[in-house]
Amino acid sequence: MRSALTEVWSDSWKFEIWRKKKHSRKSGTCKMAFRRRNKSYPFFSQEFLIQNHADIVFSLVIFILIGLMFETTAKTAILFIQPQYNISTMSADGEVTLYHYGWKDCATVLFYLCITIILHAVVQEYVLDKVNRRLHLSKSKNTKFNESGQLCVFYLVSSVWSLYVMATEGYLLHPSSLWENYPHVHLRFQVKFFYLTQLAYWFHALPELYFQKVRKVREDERIAETLQGTYEEIPRQLQYISLYLLHILAAYLLNLTRVGLVLLFLQYLSEMGFHLSRLFYFIDENHHKMFEMWSVGFVLTRMITLTLMFLAVGFGLARSENQTLDLEAGNFNTLSIRLLVLFMVCFTQSWLLWKFFRFQLSRTRELRLEQAARKRAAAKQHMQRTLKRDSVGHHENGLIKAENGTSPRLKKIKAP
Repeated sequence: MRSALTEVWSDSWKFEIWRKKKHSRKSGTCKMAFRRRNKSYPFFSQEFLIQNHADIVFSLVIFILIGLMFETTAKTAILFIQPQYNISTMSADGEVTLYHYGWKDCATVLFYLCITIILHAVVQEYVLDKVNRRLHLSKSKNTKFNESGQLCVFYLVSSVWSLYVMATEGYLLHPSSLWENYPHVHLRFQVKFFYLTQLAYWFHALPELYFQKVRKVREDERIAETLQGTYEEIPRQLQYISLYLLHILAAYLLNLTRVGLVLLFLQYLSEMGFHLSRLFYFIDENHHKMFEMWSVGFVLTRMITLTLMFLAVGFGLARSENQTLDLEAGNFNTLSIRLLVLFMVCFTQSWLLWKFFRFQLSRTRELRLEQAARKRAAAKQHMQRTLKRDSVGHHENGLIKAENGTSPRLKKIKAP
């Protein structure tokens, strides 16, 4: 009896071991089947740089930070990390450190450009890519979703940051400080750092645009429509990147940082509303009310921008006593420069309004054509139904019905 039990127990134990080995072998083959295999490219090739550009930039940032640890390289590393051209002045609150601009700011902009590339990759990989996998968007919508997601994060941070700077600097409570005591050569740390990071972000958008273009060409070589959509998006993105760089550089170099800060806040707030509306539209295409709210805010932003520019540059700076060009003192308050600045801002705002109204008119025309086509299709279907009902005979449930609704009887044929 005992030997029989031991044999049964050993057989069951062997069967259990065999089952576990078989299960583990199957699970191992499944893991190998679903494992991603990233294609490796040769070092220093274009594909290698595009695929690993964030890691390369991160290594460069770590290399600069390590330079702070040594006395011989610390002075050079500080040029990249800390804003330069600082001076100390005495005020009612005590000693205050102020800054002005110079050519060494290019090194600081370059360093924070690398930081922006790293943050761009982090947001793309850990936020936007995960949302894209759940939404299952098309490739054209996927590109627009990524663009709106990246810009929403940037506009949100920049608008909150600029609002904080305006509140602490007193620009909200004293609007006349936007043009009084011009030129505003000396800046506080938060104001200069804000402008340097803005320049870094918009300069970083140019290589990111190149990486996006080449990546799309590599992935979609056989899809002509996707390539055409990608090439159509690149000029549009280049337009607004160039406009941002032009206006930010003009405000920074012409010492119009106070007015530029307020205008950037208004612009970023308006653009954040648009990209948020587009994100909600991609998630659920029934969300159209946010676009209507953004349309009202867009027009109001253009009107407030034009009013503020004419108030600050056209009237405020025009009443200043010192209206001579002095490059050493940083005074650019002359009639020709004021007219040039007003023309640049007014032209940009008018161009944006023209594009906005043109899009709205084309959209309204398309909706009218769609409604007219639906009405014609509904009228045609109704006419076809009435013609069938008014006909002499019509089919009902597979039988031919006469006018009075009775089916005609077949005449019986007598057998011979």
